[in-house]
Amino acid sequence: MSPIKILIIPGSLRSGSHNVRLAGTAMADLVEAGADVSLISLGDFPLPIYDGDLEATSGVPAEAVKLKRLIGIHHGVLLVSPEYNSSPPPLLKNALDWVTRVRERDEPFGHVLRSRPFALASASTGRFGGARSLMMLRLMLSGCRVTVIPTQFSLSFADQAYDDMDRLKSVSDRDTLTAMARQLIDVAEQMRQHD
Repeated sequence: MSPIKILIIPGSLRSGSHNVRLAGTAMADLVEAGADVSLISLGDFPLPIYDGDLEATSGVPAEAVKLKRLIGIHHGVLLVSPEYNSSPPPLLKNALDWVTRVRERDEPFGHVLRSRPFALASASTGRFGGARSLMMLRLMLSGCRVTVIPTQFSLSFADQAYDDMDRLKSVSDRDTLTAMARQLIDVAEQMRQHD
């Protein structure tokens, strides 16, 4: 059977983003665990703020359809989210809002999100590591009936978390990130077998 395909979506476009850096670290763990991994930037999928009137008059933007189709060719998704005021950033939420509005071949709205597992990770220079944004993100995804794996990863003090070789210093951090990667692959494999 072909390798499990995992899509990583960082929720930041900022230069030097701790979350983009963590996404790269997670990518290495997923590849080591045997996954075929794609890491994207939401900057390549520019979308207007979701507006029902805009959707009614112009339809769903082409970039939302492209993002939905990209998610659709992967077996699992890892979202790596910054924390803005204890919540996920508008960039990430808006992209997910638009993806839920894409409907092709008479499939139900949001089907692409519900038919594969999601994992959540965050990084912050604070001691909570963005964990509050992950609580909100998990609640939002659960409301869309998305399978979110139990293991998640929040990297605290992200500006001090890496050594000179760009590896996580903390054994606990490394172990949690590896456990999350393996659990995402395992759940994606189970869901693929039952698809």
